[in-house]
Amino acid sequence: MQHSENKGITRFSHSVKFLLAAALFSLVGASASAAEKAPPAPQPVAQSPAKAERQAAVEAPSEDEATVSINDADAEELASKLNGVGMKKAEAIVRYREQNGPFTQVEQLQEVPGIGPTLLEKNRARLKM
Repeated sequence: MQHSENKGITRFSHSVKFLLAAALFSLVGASASAAEKAPPAPQPVAQSPAKAERQAAVEAPSEDEATVSINDADAEELASKLNGVGMKKAEAIVRYREQNGPFTQVEQLQEVPGIGPTLLEKNRARLKM
């Protein structure tokens, strides 16, 4: 009786081994085919020279654009020469200057409502005392 039981166990263990091997091969094959089908990693796109020039023009004043004095300019001049500053912000700058006296440093513009660090940095090259 023991001999027939051993045969059953041996057959069972061979079946389990076969199933495990088949599962392992299918996983290896699936990962290999998935790697073949994976899209290539995106490559960094070089910026065209024209686009780089336009972006630089937005960030820094051109030779034709003069800087603007935050202590002397009127609202119209501030609005026309500063990037991201419309008439309301320009008027707020003039109003702040009238109420508190002249600016002593460019960073004081951040005390004006609506003028934050990003707007200041964007216009730093255009500003003078």
